Amino acid sequence: METFTAYSHAIAALAIWALMSVVLAGLSTIGRTDEDRCACGKPRRDYANPVYRRERAFANAVEVSGPFIAATLAAILAGAAPFMVNLLASVFIVSRIAMAYVHIRTENQAARSICFMIGWLCMIILALMAARAAIFG
Repeated sequence: METFTAYSHAIAALAIWALMSVVLAGLSTIGRTDEDRCACGKPRRDYANPVYRRERAFANAVEVSGPFIAATLAAILAGAAPFMVNLLASVFIVSRIAMAYVHIRTENQAARSICFMIGWLCMIILALMAARAAIFG
């Protein structure tokens, strides 16, 4: 397990992401009423409604989970630079916490987009670092 010690922040980021996803799942169900639901059971599209924003924050977290987990694990397993892997995984988590807060508490699309792009850029760089480390050693 000493091989993974250098990646402790990235591993912690994966655990924090799991916990955050569980919290967002719970928050996404609070306040739903039959009047606010579509036929599919989801809240009706209305960004002025906090119930809808909580549902969207959770759905967005689910959508990005696979790429974040895959890129981070690939970077760790390929032996990419630990400092950068730790930094990028940590920045991703901070950006996603900020995004969840902005998504749930406000209707500020610009702030949400900035937080999304920061996390997206972290995932892209992690994936590129993993590929480089796997191919070139």
